[in-house]
Amino acid sequence: MQQTTYKVYRYRWIVLLAFMLVVIMNQLLWITYAPITSSAAGYYQVSDLSIGLLSMCFMIVYIIISLPASWVIDTYGMKTSVGIGAVLTGVFGLLRGMAGSNYTLALLAQIGIAIGQPFILNSITKIAARWFPIHERATASGLGTLAMYAGIFLGISLTPYMTIAFGIGKMLFIYGIISAFLALVFFALAKENPPTPPCSPEQEERSLVFEGLKQALNKKQFIILMIIFFIGLGVFNAVTTWIENIVEPRGFSITQAGMTGGLMIVGGIAGALVIPALSDRYRRRVPFIFLSLAGATLGLAGVTFATTYSLLLASAFAMGFFLLSAGPIGFQYGAEVAYPAPEGTTNGLLLLMGQVSGIAFIIGMDSFKSDVTGSMTVPLIVLCCLMVLSLLLSAFLKESALLEGKKQ
Repeated sequence: MQQTTYKVYRYRWIVLLAFMLVVIMNQLLWITYAPITSSAAGYYQVSDLSIGLLSMCFMIVYIIISLPASWVIDTYGMKTSVGIGAVLTGVFGLLRGMAGSNYTLALLAQIGIAIGQPFILNSITKIAARWFPIHERATASGLGTLAMYAGIFLGISLTPYMTIAFGIGKMLFIYGIISAFLALVFFALAKENPPTPPCSPEQEERSLVFEGLKQALNKKQFIILMIIFFIGLGVFNAVTTWIENIVEPRGFSITQAGMTGGLMIVGGIAGALVIPALSDRYRRRVPFIFLSLAGATLGLAGVTFATTYSLLLASAFAMGFFLLSAGPIGFQYGAEVAYPAPEGTTNGLLLLMGQVSGIAFIIGMDSFKSDVTGSMTVPLIVLCCLMVLSLLLSAFLKESALLEGKKQ
């Protein structure tokens, strides 16, 4: 009789934890300057826009490096890829801390960290496929994605206090030491494969990288998913970037804007814990993608029009909870519908969509804000309409045959 159950190993959680620590640190280093823009501008003696470039360069570099990083993941494996990203994060994190008040050196170090990002983030579904059975992969992807949100949250919340306590230079150096240490932790703990695969041999089969790219782009379901990611990730990147400018014209303070952005990330962490686990439990992806996009659209509408602080906070939490929980389910769904395309390729394509749209939406929101009041209501309404479009597109998605085949 054909074997239908496959051994999974507890060590899979150690591998996932080692990966998550690297993700957290990389994302923390990315967002470091966002909550201390004015102080950093004074420290480096540059404009606020120059400080913004220290974060924006991550999106620009991602567009260039994403596909080569996916090729490395699918050719040499996730340990090699994440290892490259961890080394770049650790080495350039330290160099940034040693750069002092030299803005040029800090920017070069930030670019080095940014180069490491796609080698790390594009590996999320590869780790899930290597170590986890298919009915746990959305959960594994959810935890990996949760690490992204946790890193952003820690960067936003800790950095101002670290700056007050130690000053910008020492704060950056401490972050650099931690990032180098976590790179060593990853190499000590991570393994490429379990002793035996967690799935049947036919589910282990993968195409070559460029053949997989062609296969993914020929799948209607994957093309629809790419459009959904283009909208959803772009909306998230734009709203988090301009959160202070969004709420300030309605009379909310800087601290209230910071709380709003922080609560959005907290909602995303909660959503990434809950929704992907439900998707695995019920062995369905599409209904949960639809639910997440519907909830995120309502949350964005609340952020767009809220005039009371309590409604603003509730809307931000809802937007984060649903929009960010759609990410890990979408990554796993993309890997399933594009099969046998390699996971690094599908993951990289989806994240690439969000980086391109993030830059476009950030520039667009700034360009179309009110010249008189600075209000961003009009561009926010456009984003709401785009979210409705993504919701409608999700109705055309079909459940993956790979997941259906595992049903009892």
